[in-house]
This record gives sequence, structure tokens and C-alpha cells, in this order.
Amino acid sequence: MGKIIAIANQKGGVGKTTTTVNLAAALGVLEKKVLLIDADPQANASSGLGVIVEEVEYGTYQLLEHAISAKDAVVATNSPNVSLIPAHIDLVAIEIELVDKDNREYMLKQALEEIKDDYDYILIDCAPSLGLITLNALVAADSVAIPIQCEYFALEGLGKLLNTIKSVQKIHNPNLDIEGLLLTMYDSRLRLSNQVVEEVKKHFQDMVFDTIIQRNVRLSEAPSFGESIIAYDATSRGAVNYINLANEILKKNK
Repeated sequence: MGKIIAIANQKGGVGKTTTTVNLAAALGVLEKKVLLIDADPQANASSGLGVIVEEVEYGTYQLLEHAISAKDAVVATNSPNVSLIPAHIDLVAIEIELVDKDNREYMLKQALEEIKDDYDYILIDCAPSLGLITLNALVAADSVAIPIQCEYFALEGLGKLLNTIKSVQKIHNPNLDIEGLLLTMYDSRLRLSNQVVEEVKKHFQDMVFDTIIQRNVRLSEAPSFGESIIAYDATSRGAVNYINLANEILKKNK
């Protein structure tokens, strides 16, 4: 039975999409069958895996509308063992269109029932908001991974996200776990980075992944070539970090 992990944080620029794309690629390289769902209207996860967003016919929008089956929304990617349900800018309209529907928070969960067992891992790249699309992702997920950048405002908004997770657990999805907090954009030369790591580990202890994603130029370059860091430069520090993260998740979920 596949495990569904939402990668979420309402703060922008914390490395959500980078993490979703590269974790999916790393799990694929480790011979796990992975589905990535792009639940962000910016569609960066889709383009980051080589999909031409303008040519997307079916994707997360139609899936949430229940206009198509999940199987019909899946497309192949250039990453081994990784499939994708892509996004398109039209996904931005779904918040308004679902607002008066019954069970609007369960649309994604219901849509994924038929394919959940076809994959080892399903990763959902969430938008930088706590709107209805992200709520659908949290209701559908078994766990949530939270990227936190090693910068001054790192913990700002984290309380709000954790409160949202608690309320989802209470009302919609009692089985939702926190997979872990992932420290990203770490620069060992900066005292601030080290202070943030200390602070997060002090407050959240075992909830924090051992793997830390270091700031890496190659990680920033890879999406412009429509490739994961594994495909773009497998020897880079960023690739090694994400392989380590994938191994840590596999170990945790044995």
C-alpha cells in the first residue's frame, strides 16, 4: 500500500518544490515506484520534471473536479520510476469552484483511492498557502513533511501550519502524521544557519530529519533544464543530500 506524503509550508521560498521533485527522483533511483502530484498552480514541479506546462491536457485541476480518473491524469517523466499528475495555471480557479461542493476537503482523497496501491510513495507538492487545495492534500495524506529554510524568519508561520495540521487531524484525518521537519538552504559558513538548526532541533527534537539540505548552486540550476538534481548532477552536494533524505524516509517507513 502506497504512502502519501504532502510537502507543505504556507511560507514561499522554503524549498517545497525542490524537495518534492528531488525526493521523488531519489526514491525512484532507489527503485521505489513514485507518483508526484503537483498541487500548486505555479506548476513548478511539473516543469521541473521536464513537462511542458502549456501542453498539459489533464492534471490536478480535472482530478479535483472529478472530471477524470486519477489513472487518466498520470503522465510519464524523465526520472526513472517517477510518474506525475501535472498542474496548470487553471488550478488557481479550483478554490472557488469547490467552495460550495459537498465534501470539498475530500476530493483528492477520493480521487486517489483507485491508484494508491499502484505506488510505493505518492508525494504532493503543496502551494504556499493554507487554502482548499492544501487542505485537500493534508486530508489525502498519511503524513506531512515540512521544509524550513535556515534563515531569520524560519519559524514564522510554523505555529499556524502546525495548528492547521492539528485541526485536520481532529476533523478530517485522524491518521495524519508529521513525517518530519526538513531544514533547507543550510550554509555552514553562516552563524545564522547554525543558530536556526540549533533552535529547530531544540524545540522539535525527534521531529527533525537528520538530513539537512545544504545551499547548492546546482540545485538552483537543475529546474531550468527540466531535470531533477539526480539527473542534472548526481555527484553534487544537493543530489547526495536528497539521496540521504530518501534513505532516511525509507528507513523510517520500513
